[in-house]
Amino acid sequence: MTEATPDISLRLLEIFDAVMRCGSTVEAAEELGISQPAVSSGLRQLETHIGVTLFERLHRRLQPTEEAMTLHEEIKPVFGLVKGFSARARDIRQGVSGRLRIISTPPLGHTVAPLAMQRFLKDREGVSVAYDVRRLEHVIAAVQTGAADIGLALALNDHPAVNVSVIAKTHMVAVLPEASAPGQTVSAAALSGHRFIGLEIDSRLGQMVRAAFERDGAPYQPRVEVRYCATAAVLVGAGIGAAVIDPFSAAFHAKPDIAVRAFLPPIEITAVMITRKGVPRSRLLHAFISEMKQALADFQVAATTS
Repeated sequence: MTEATPDISLRLLEIFDAVMRCGSTVEAAEELGISQPAVSSGLRQLETHIGVTLFERLHRRLQPTEEAMTLHEEIKPVFGLVKGFSARARDIRQGVSGRLRIISTPPLGHTVAPLAMQRFLKDREGVSVAYDVRRLEHVIAAVQTGAADIGLALALNDHPAVNVSVIAKTHMVAVLPEASAPGQTVSAAALSGHRFIGLEIDSRLGQMVRAAFERDGAPYQPRVEVRYCATAAVLVGAGIGAAVIDPFSAAFHAKPDIAVRAFLPPIEITAVMITRKGVPRSRLLHAFISEMKQALADFQVAATTS
């Protein structure tokens, strides 16, 4: 019966590799950060395990045998893999390598989020992103099932299936032809005199706009109803009427002859991030969240100074 060869630890192979490259146990010990006796002991253990003499001592230096040189060629690819693994792990730990899956509703997905992603990717050559823009129910489902690492949305207060965290607060704005907006604010009552483009009443933003008209005692009678704020902005630009939409979509679709005004009564909306319950955030995700918060803050500064 053939005797089984004992398992050889990676640490013993690491010592062998270091001695082969350095030429002495002293230099190998310095490189590995261990004592010289530990290196010598490791070599003796390895020789015992494999039953082969690996080094001969000549003039106070270790001379590798032919067998040692043959075996060293065999293990070189192993240490290439180990070094690659270590570098990859370091990059992941530092948030400069890996893959991030982001999904957003259109108001943020087509405006601020791309700016945050551009900054996020700038110095992260080893990072890739899967990016999608969908309706809110799809965003929540993707995060809940683990198909996305983070979701971005507006006006979602909470949800039983996912974590919802506020990353910025802002207000809806009125968009209408410049000639029809002489002041700095526009009321629901004033807009009721315009052809009005409403948001889908089943949507959260659509319900908030309708409630604001009711608080102001103004009739809510949209001539056209659309699903997305971006669509409403495009229709305003085409001369179809006025609308109340999120400020991000308004800024993204700005035109010289279209006014963007504060809307009264105010409709506060939150920009939120959606994450999966029970799953810790990676360094990569933390880095993107930081860029997203900064992009939102920059947008708000630009909006107040323009």
